Amino acid sequence: MRLVLKNIAGLLVVEHDPDPWVAGTDMASVNTLSDAWLVIENGKIACFGEGEVIPFPDDELLDCGGGLVLPAFCDSHTHLVYAGSREQEYEDKIRGLSYEEIAKRGGGILNSARLLSLTPENELFEQSLPRVQEIIKSGTGAVEIKSGYGLNTIDELKMLRVIKRLKEETPLAIRSTFLGAHAVPAEFKSKQDKYVDLVIEEMIPAVAEEELADYIDVFCDRGFFTEEQTGRILEAGAKFGLLPKIHANELDFSGGVQVGVRNQARSVDHLEFVGVEELEALKGSLTMPTILPGASLFLGLKYAPAREIIEAGLPLALASDYNPGSSPSGNMELVMSLGIIQLKMLPYEVLNAVTRNGAYAMGLEDSHGTITPGKVANLIITDPMPRFGFMPYAYGSSQINKVILNGKIQ
Repeated sequence: MRLVLKNIAGLLVVEHDPDPWVAGTDMASVNTLSDAWLVIENGKIACFGEGEVIPFPDDELLDCGGGLVLPAFCDSHTHLVYAGSREQEYEDKIRGLSYEEIAKRGGGILNSARLLSLTPENELFEQSLPRVQEIIKSGTGAVEIKSGYGLNTIDELKMLRVIKRLKEETPLAIRSTFLGAHAVPAEFKSKQDKYVDLVIEEMIPAVAEEELADYIDVFCDRGFFTEEQTGRILEAGAKFGLLPKIHANELDFSGGVQVGVRNQARSVDHLEFVGVEELEALKGSLTMPTILPGASLFLGLKYAPAREIIEAGLPLALASDYNPGSSPSGNMELVMSLGIIQLKMLPYEVLNAVTRNGAYAMGLEDSHGTITPGKVANLIITDPMPRFGFMPYAYGSSQINKVILNGKIQ
């Protein structure tokens, strides 16, 4: 049976032969069909058009009520598998302690690592499942989830097994990333290179043996891992088929963008500190610059220079960074609003950033991110609105009426 969507005021991000991403000035526009219809068959987008649709007798009809239909969000950077929460660190933030100062006091990532180590695998799954259900309801159809709160082989594998189970038991398209180099455990505080050796010699082979990850990531930044250490880890991961992604330049200029490009990283993420050298490194590369404005909002950090990145002719993705310490929300409508309010992006720039460019940032550009025949039918149906720009403009109130994943209404 086919599912036929009718009475669509606007069908957005329509592409018959899409490029892998959209960049520069092209980000400010999307192909749109007005007074449209769309047909879903076997979980895929079959066809679409403008005007009146003539259904088959056994078609299931869905009246979109004059709302917009757009691709489901592609959130390419999250840490949503974690144990407990870290609201207790609010007071430290209010008292003026920085992210690095909280980490040095045993908070931050090391706090999450302690909680995770104490949490059995099944309980970790049960804590994480509602977060997946939450982001599905808020329009996310594809997501990347990182490990990184284990910081030892046993607990990193535990996290990655939970991610694998979420992939198997939910309708969400999930990409898994091994982030053993998220922070340096307390016991390795004065011997950081020894921890890097542990990641390379023990963790990476164990992750690869169980085929638990698509990507490998490193937090390359001031107070975390150096450019040289990052390169060593990425090269080791590549030998096992793990593709690179990078946490880069959140706290300072770190060389993370450059080492990411050199290692053909699929994306470099955060980018609060970006200058001429970083922009030049990204030009002509296959690496997607990715900004996480929720972390800047929550931590009170400077916002990444989105306009400079776009005006340099580069592509740009936006992601939520959903995690317990620096961005405890996976709401991509909020991410779009921050893109407009704080990053000074245009409405269609943010839409491209959270759909097709986000899909590319996690290697899903062939199946997700645009409304294209043959792609997975992951769609958002909105309430009626004057134009798409109303969606990010009306921050704090959801404009999502229905979410369709794999051709099924959620």
